[in-house]
Amino acid sequence: MNKTLHPTLLLSIALAVSCLLATTAPAHDWPQWCGSDGKNMVANEKGLPESFAPGEKDPQGGGIMMETTKNVKWAIKTGQHSCGTPVIAGGKVFVGCLQNKEGVFRCLDEKTGRQLWQWQAPLRDKIKIDGWKWEISINFIPASLGVCSSPVVDGDRLYFVTHRFEVICLDVNGATGADAGQPRVLWTYDMWKELHVLPSDACNGSAVLDGDFLYVSTSNGVDRAPNEPDQEIHKTPFPDAPNVIVLDKKTGRLLARDEAPIAAHMLHGQWSSVSLGNVNGRKLVFFGGGDGVCYAFEALTAKPPAPVKLKTVWWYDCVPPEYKEFGGLDWANHYFLGDKRNKKAFNKSNDGTFAGESEIIATPVFLNNRVYIPIGRDPEHGRGRGAMHCIDATQTGDITKSGRIWCYQGLDRSLATVSIADGLLYVGDVAGRLHCLDVATGQCQWVHDGHARTFSSTLLADGKLYYPTEKNLWVLAAGKELKVLDKLSLGAPIWTSPVAANGTLYIASKNYLWAVQKRDKP
Repeated sequence: MNKTLHPTLLLSIALAVSCLLATTAPAHDWPQWCGSDGKNMVANEKGLPESFAPGEKDPQGGGIMMETTKNVKWAIKTGQHSCGTPVIAGGKVFVGCLQNKEGVFRCLDEKTGRQLWQWQAPLRDKIKIDGWKWEISINFIPASLGVCSSPVVDGDRLYFVTHRFEVICLDVNGATGADAGQPRVLWTYDMWKELHVLPSDACNGSAVLDGDFLYVSTSNGVDRAPNEPDQEIHKTPFPDAPNVIVLDKKTGRLLARDEAPIAAHMLHGQWSSVSLGNVNGRKLVFFGGGDGVCYAFEALTAKPPAPVKLKTVWWYDCVPPEYKEFGGLDWANHYFLGDKRNKKAFNKSNDGTFAGESEIIATPVFLNNRVYIPIGRDPEHGRGRGAMHCIDATQTGDITKSGRIWCYQGLDRSLATVSIADGLLYVGDVAGRLHCLDVATGQCQWVHDGHARTFSSTLLADGKLYYPTEKNLWVLAAGKELKVLDKLSLGAPIWTSPVAANGTLYIASKNYLWAVQKRDKP
């Protein structure tokens, strides 16, 4: 007789096995932004502390006095300004920052925090374009940010986007011999010289690898003149520049570029990174555009002899129609007047009720044939109504209506890449509120108010949510019930996202980076 197991029993066995694997899983590196290609902000780590004491700063400028810390393995001063989220791979920690108005990228020893080598470069000179009304100020903001991109590490190589809008490939071990402590550059691809890519404010895009293919969002944007309500200044200086490119990881040769029509409705900048996912046997590349539209491109399967165009598989407009009711104004002026800093702004109350267009700044998260993405703006614009989308990634064409699984509009604008586990999704908004949603329906389970702006994404690890704001690092229990475990002050704003690797939590403030681990004594 042919014996088969009942489907319910099979499901129970599968769940038991997955739980066992989860509890016995070994520690892992965190080799790229969000840790994996799908970009779900979840770390498979155990034994992380729910609290730590960051310690006191040495009044002589020597860094953190370790004897005053608790559950801290090491702590270092990264620079004058840190916007780059760390990456951990191969016994090393990599992080970008700013020092003396130069972009800096540091390689640290994972065990001790000791610097192994450092890359740094000055700002690119200001660019003036004949016939263009405004000077293209591409060094004003980078001068206060430095290197924002997280690298992706692949064996003995790493790749990141510089503050000079270059894609650079470095040897993870740095130079040797007399040049020890210096970087070893393997190749550089200059997106301005080669493609006339001109970012607005910053180059934030973190690359992702698929075999020999390096996918990079370029950060091409509009001319930056934030105090002038004139649609002309919202035009893209180089509308034909790509939004996403593919480079040969070995040589830096351009293999492909997208042709998405984002420049026609570019709001400001493009600060989203790309993600990858396999949809029913077809690999797709997901990108959140500066027009508020999420795009899916077909991934390359072979190296072309000459650059090709990426095929657009689908697109989904993430800005709800009611946010586009401008009362007779053109879209560019309405966007301008949604910035609370402007004298005639519609958003002076800054209470989250303003409805207007937004870009996509978060990274699209791919999981189980679905893409999860919120809309948002530069937090300096103030609060405003956001939207969190769950998209069916299996469709084609314009899927704005047909691809919507759910849309949650109970949050403010958001920069946060989401965390998803155990049937729940967690996303923070600019106002500092952390929202817990049912991942299947989008129904809100709870909201935690952090009472301060949030630039960062939440990390879910070891049953805990590490949620940074400009004032505090909150630690909450993951689950359907809101439970705060701790509230920590790092003494400075947090503009990066927490990550965890090999049993250690990494959290950076404006100036310092802590490696946090359960310890009996300092």
